[in-house]
Parts: sequence; C-alpha cells; structure tokens
Amino acid sequence: MPSEMDESLARHRAALLARGGPFELATIARFGTELPLFANAPPSLAHYFARWCAEYGDRCFLVDGQVRLSFAETHAAARALAGGLIERHGVKPGDRIGLAARNSANWIVAFMAILMAGGCASLLNGWWTGEELAEGVALAECTLVLADPQRAARLGCGGHDAQVLAFSHDAMPAAGFAAIAAGRGTRTPLPEVGPDDLATILFTSGSTGRAKGVVSDHRAVLQAVLNFAAQSLMTLGHMTDRGEEPKDPPCALLAVPLFHVTGEAPLLLQSFLLGRRLVLQPKWDPLEAMRLIEAERVTYFLGVPLMSREIVTHPARHRFDLSSCRSFGAGGAPRPVDHVPTIREAMPHAYPILGYGLTETNAVGCGNFNENYLAKPGSTGSASKPLVELAVFGADGEALPAGETGEIAIRSICNFRGYWRDPDATRAAVRPDGFFLTGDLGYLDEDGYLFIVDRKKEIVIRGGENISVSEVEQAIYAHPDIAECAVFGLADERLGEVPAAVWLARDGRNLAEEDLREFLAARLAPYKIPAHFWREAEALPRLGSEKVDRCALRARYSALFEAQNG
Repeated sequence: MPSEMDESLARHRAALLARGGPFELATIARFGTELPLFANAPPSLAHYFARWCAEYGDRCFLVDGQVRLSFAETHAAARALAGGLIERHGVKPGDRIGLAARNSANWIVAFMAILMAGGCASLLNGWWTGEELAEGVALAECTLVLADPQRAARLGCGGHDAQVLAFSHDAMPAAGFAAIAAGRGTRTPLPEVGPDDLATILFTSGSTGRAKGVVSDHRAVLQAVLNFAAQSLMTLGHMTDRGEEPKDPPCALLAVPLFHVTGEAPLLLQSFLLGRRLVLQPKWDPLEAMRLIEAERVTYFLGVPLMSREIVTHPARHRFDLSSCRSFGAGGAPRPVDHVPTIREAMPHAYPILGYGLTETNAVGCGNFNENYLAKPGSTGSASKPLVELAVFGADGEALPAGETGEIAIRSICNFRGYWRDPDATRAAVRPDGFFLTGDLGYLDEDGYLFIVDRKKEIVIRGGENISVSEVEQAIYAHPDIAECAVFGLADERLGEVPAAVWLARDGRNLAEEDLREFLAARLAPYKIPAHFWREAEALPRLGSEKVDRCALRARYSALFEAQNG
C-alpha cells in the first residue's frame, strides 16, 4: 500500500508537472512507444548553464579551498575557455575532448567549456594508470585532453594521438587556464548545440575487463538532471509539509569523483537548477568533511555508503555542528541495511537516502527517501518519477511479476545512446523495446520497490569503483609463474567489498605474494589490486563448463577470512 510519504510526493508531483510549468510533460517516440520527457527542457547543456547562471548571478556557486566563484563568474570563465578552445585549438562540434583531472573548481569550468564549445566531454578516470588513460583517450578518439599536471605526466608516456593541454588547480580560472584560453575568449562565436548532439562519454568497467565508452546526447543528460531536480523538489515539499525542511540555503559537499556519473549528474549538474552551492573536498577524509559541513553549513551529503558511515561513527563527530545537513545520500554501491538506522539514530535531524542508477542511465533509476527508506531499508526504492520505468525480466525475456527474481532493467529518455564504436555491446545491453539490462538481479515487491539480490556481471564494487574480475585475472595470468587464478569480491565493512585473489603456481615455481603484488602494481591502478591473496596447492575447482568456480572459491575464502578475523 502507498505510504503517507508516497501520497505526499504524488501531490507535490502533480503540482510540479502542471501544464505550462517548468516540469510540464510531453512524449517522444522511441522504440515503438511513447516515452515521457520534460517539454520545456533547454535544447542543450550550454543553454542550461546560461539560463541558471544568469538566474543566480552573484550567488556563491563553487567553494574550492581559497577559490570561491559565483554562478556568473563560473559561467564567464567557462565562456572564455570555450572561446579559447575554438580559436586556439580548433575544437569543432562533435569533437571528443578528454578531461583528466582530480576534482576542482577548474575541472567544472573545463567541463562546461568543452560542452559550450560544442565538444563531447570525455570524462577520464583520474585514478587510472597512464596506460589506462591512454586507452580511454584512444577509445573515444579524443583530439584534445585537458589535464592537470599529474595526469598530463601519465599521458605523456604515449599510446594516443591527442594533444594534451595542462591546466592547474588551486587558482582562479584565468590563471589556471592561462596557457589554453588566451585569445579573443568571450568574443569568439560559439556553435549552436542541440538535443541530439553528443554531450558526454563516461567510462564503465563491465565484465569484459576493457572499459567501454558510454555515450549520451544533450537530451538524455538534461532529462536526467531535470528528473533529479523534480525528485528533489518533491521531497523538499514533503519535508516542508512536515516542518523538516533545511533552514540553510542549499549546499552540497562534493567528495565523489566528478568523472563518475554520481558526481557529474545528480551532484554537479543538478546544482545549477537548484542554485545549490558546491563545497569541494578533493580527497576524502571524514574529519575534513565534518569540518566543511560545519563551516559551510552544508545541507546535503552524497557519497558511496562508506562515507556517510565514517561520518556518523567517527569518534570526533560530537566536536562538530552537523545540524545543517538534513540528507545523507548514498549511491554507486549497495548500502548495508544496518547503516540505515545507524545514520538516523546518530543524526535524528537528518534522513538517509539511497539512489540506484548506472552510467548508462545517467544515474537515473530509482530512489528510496526519508521515512520510506527507514521502513524498507533493504530496498533501493521505487522508479524515479516521472520518467523512469522499471522491469524485471526472466531468462526467457518475459517480464516477471512482483516477488520473482530476474534481471533488472530500466527504460527512460535519460538512457545513453550506446557504447562508443561498439554496436555489439550496445545490442547486448539494450533490448529492442528500449529497456537497458543492468546486469543486476533483483525483484519488485507489491509496492513497486526494488530489491537487489545479486549481480549478474562479474565485477567487484570497491567503494563505488567497478572492478572487472576478468581484467585483474588477465593481469595475474600475465605473470609467467601463474598456472591458475580466480578473482572475486570479499565483503569489507568500510568499502563494501574488495577484490581478493586465489592463485596456483606452475609446477616447480615458488612465487611469493610480495612479488605478485609488485608485478601487478606495474599493470593495474592501485584500487584494482586485490586486497587479499591466497595461494592454492591444488588445481582450482571448476564448473561443468570447465570454468573456474568463482562462487565456490568466494564462499570458501569468505568463511576462512571471517574465521581468521573474528
């Protein structure tokens, strides 16, 4: 049965979607059906930036250490850089322009400028090795890459054909981009960008091991952002009815990577429409996060589950005034059920919330909020209204009724266009009716709430980072002393899960764990290297297909690990 909160959200949704309003609905023909979309969405992200930066003008937008920029100053800096990219570096509409850097105000300016110049912003994982960065640049066929000094150095090792332009952090944009944006800047004409033009390529690690480029047009990204905003405004209306709305102006702590969809869409892009100040924390530290929440009167926190848990369980938490923060959101990885009451009990003024979406859906999927989340802490929520359809499909491809487990699928106008230069992977992931197959297994209850029970894809999610087990296995197999290996996820209280590996050495070889770690350090980004290794003395167990039985190994070593660590 619908809860009191569901009924309240429905009332506020009806008001938001009223004809003539900013969230008025229309339909668009896709996949042989009509999908809902917001009729009054701007044509592109460039128009969106101009609209809301003008609306909020002198209001503070970005706080990055000593750098503070208003909405108007941020837009002016992006406008100047966009002109410089066109005039000095020949950027043309549709060019893929890489962005490889840690979070900063200048990352945001660069992202905006790429889109305003008509480019497709290709957001490279800042934690990748130089080889992985080069592969991403080559995959997206980037002509230029804007990079901070650290990533520029990694890209200097070659493996790509792009020109790398370095910019600096911890400086106002005029200084940070001085070597790139010199020229007429704001006088350089910008191209007209529309909803069908390419906007972004984000990278996702699936079960194949090689990153895929997830391509979205401006329409998909904007519709996703507006859907997030509609959800936020509905929830705010409900909280206002209950006398629980934040008393401080909207402000979010940005501590998740902007190169991931969680940081890019619901945090960064939604903040333009909401007039929300963003306080950047380039490197995660719970003590610094609490200091910033108190100092900047942060009202909203979003991170992978370990982040909010580290705040509410920190021994120094009571030294800080965290009363301004009314929502502790989680995304990018499952949140353990016991975290939900822990957050509410530690922060009775705040609610935990949870979102579920993927890079391919521009983070849109479903959400569980406030009282509903407390009532169903094991669920990732119901379909994000008003754009999203959820379905669960069986092995025969037919939709399953409530309570039956199958593969979770999401359909909306927010979904990606496809994988860059990979039509086979696109066809495998998107059904003819437009539903994107997530690779996650779950069921819908009688109220339409989604419960995720397993993962179809062979990946480990370490603190929100997807790690392909086959990629790690391939790196281990590259060692000449390895006969067999298997990689799987091991539960971790802090990170959710971490990669673990079991290996069998070749006959007559005596490979030490330290040597294997050193070997992998030259081939994998640090977060992909297994946290735990076990050496087997006999052949690894196999399935009838002759594949190594990862499930059996995971069960065996999970039990062993728990026994050894109490």
